[in-house]
Amino acid sequence: MSFDIDYMNLSDLEDIKDILTSDFDDFWNYSILKDELNSKNSIYFVAKANQNIVGFAGMKIILDEAEIMNIVAKKDFRNQGVGKLLLNRIILEAKNKKLKKLHLEVNEDNKIAIHIYESFGFIQDGKRKNYYNDKNAILMSKNLEK
Repeated sequence: MSFDIDYMNLSDLEDIKDILTSDFDDFWNYSILKDELNSKNSIYFVAKANQNIVGFAGMKIILDEAEIMNIVAKKDFRNQGVGKLLLNRIILEAKNKKLKKLHLEVNEDNKIAIHIYESFGFIQDGKRKNYYNDKNAILMSKNLEK
């Protein structure tokens, strides 16, 4: 299956509003995402298969760096490369904007995601205790100036 990656807009958010917490993940609700899409410092992308949204990802730019806010694939489209495509698009966008570094947090139990981030050149450079309720977050970053 092929996926198209494009900038996310409010219309895209409306398309997934009713399935946001059931078909994606429950830690990003409609109002938070709407605020992110309206922020001049945030850039979001959607992955679509046959015009249906199957994933989204975003970053918040802070001066000359950015924080990856989320990368999520629809539950029935996981393990099909959607997350990798979205991550690659974020990295390309950050490089196009001449950003120096990308940062993210990932649940220490999410070994698959950690492996993917490392395969894209992210390094582990810290930990946040109990960031995900009782789970720690691994802090990772990627230098874009190389």
